[in-house]
Amino acid sequence: MDYNFTADEIFEVAIRIESNGASFYRKAAATQAVESNRAFLEKLAAMEDTHQATFENMRTGLKPQEKKATVFDPNQEAAQYLAAMADTHGGEGSPTAADALTGDESIQEIINIAIGLEKESILFYLGLKDYVPPDYGQDRLDAIIREEQRHIIQLKGFLNKL
Repeated sequence: MDYNFTADEIFEVAIRIESNGASFYRKAAATQAVESNRAFLEKLAAMEDTHQATFENMRTGLKPQEKKATVFDPNQEAAQYLAAMADTHGGEGSPTAADALTGDESIQEIINIAIGLEKESILFYLGLKDYVPPDYGQDRLDAIIREEQRHIIQLKGFLNKL
């Protein structure tokens, strides 16, 4: 690959993925006939909003080197590429996963789908580590991955309570 990414760019992706995740839960909530199920899924959407804010806060703490572009990119093609990756990586917040919801899914099924999507996101971030040089914040991906792991733990906790 001719292009390496920075931690700043990866956080941009992570923030977009969390926003997409919130949309997933809101769409799932809209498919539910039972008010308590809708409220629970709206709570999960709000949790994704909180995760997004967490990544935004983590992003503000980056060092200048972790924000510095690795190549000259006057047309912002890297940003467009990263946005496309965020929307199509197949993990958390995948618009296709939200579109696949029929409204017949139980809360347990939706949470299991979400857990699977979170796992896919972890694999996605692990793969991206190869494209972020150490000097550009490669270790910051570990923080993103740990946060995604916490999301899985939270979702499994919710699932166990149901």
